[in-house]
Amino acid sequence: MEQAVLKGAVPISAFADESAVARTLRAGARWRWVETGFWAAIAVCYFVFPRYLPIMSEIAILALFALSLDLILGYGGIVSLGHAAFFGLGAYTAGLFALNISPDPLLGLAASTIVTALLGLLTSVLLLRGSDLTRLMLTLAIALVLQEAANQLGAYTGGADGLQGISMGAIAGRFAFDLTGQTAAAYSLVTLFILFLIARRTMASPFGLSVRAIRDNPKRAAAVGVPVNRRLMAIYTVAGAYAGIAGGLLAQTTQFVSLDVFEFQRSADLILVLIIGGTGYLYGGLIGAIIFKLMQDGLATITPQYWQFWVGLLLVIFVLAGRERTGEALAMLRRRLTGRPQEAQP
Repeated sequence: MEQAVLKGAVPISAFADESAVARTLRAGARWRWVETGFWAAIAVCYFVFPRYLPIMSEIAILALFALSLDLILGYGGIVSLGHAAFFGLGAYTAGLFALNISPDPLLGLAASTIVTALLGLLTSVLLLRGSDLTRLMLTLAIALVLQEAANQLGAYTGGADGLQGISMGAIAGRFAFDLTGQTAAAYSLVTLFILFLIARRTMASPFGLSVRAIRDNPKRAAAVGVPVNRRLMAIYTVAGAYAGIAGGLLAQTTQFVSLDVFEFQRSADLILVLIIGGTGYLYGGLIGAIIFKLMQDGLATITPQYWQFWVGLLLVIFVLAGRERTGEALAMLRRRLTGRPQEAQP
């Protein structure tokens, strides 16, 4: 029975109420008041703090990027040091699409989704081979290769000068991008919310349960009939598409793309975001992105030249001195958001 549920062969409603799998799926899909409060607070901030709309857009993009990594790291147990490959490819795809085909933001975002999902599907085959160390090297290598390709194809990408002259049209023909960042922030936040809902529903489905089963014990998952390789390829492809959409949002909201979208620093920052917020419950990337971006912005305002030093120092203190206490707080928040005890981190 459990095997059939994990493989999605029959609907959950066909099982009795005492089924543990069915109860887990229902509990995971149930919307909680803490979640409602979280998203309501974001909506209130959008209207109450208009001066901070540009940074809200940046937080939304970083949160979506972190969410994409959480799908493969927190749920699939796949480590990556080159997740910026998808982010950068999505950014360049959206920028080139706006310059050469159509300035429509939604069409550009769709193009970024398709291209990065294809990259995820093709590279997922490589990630099924070898150990975690091999995966780290392969993901990093893919990002470096794409960065050098963008640098060498300067006639199309602008090379070291970046992709300039991007001009975006109005969203759905009605909402034009403005200097205050109001449209960009709303566009980024709404996109994040929609994709979060999709990810939440997906990971609370039999597919999501099977991915977590693979993370915890691949051999046992294979023994009960879970197609391990196909599940890992699927989640990696979805995560790549999510990261590509985040990159596309960056290109469209800033109307500029440079080679630093492929930089290792972006992937490293992403891991720091998930260290702060936690992995394996989707909200970790969102919470981590808010804390990391506000901390970065605040320190950059106080000490423009040395803000990276202070960010690093605070993170070291956080890991060495405050990880246990903050971990307990995050565990409690996680239980309220997900309705289940905190799982072991991969």
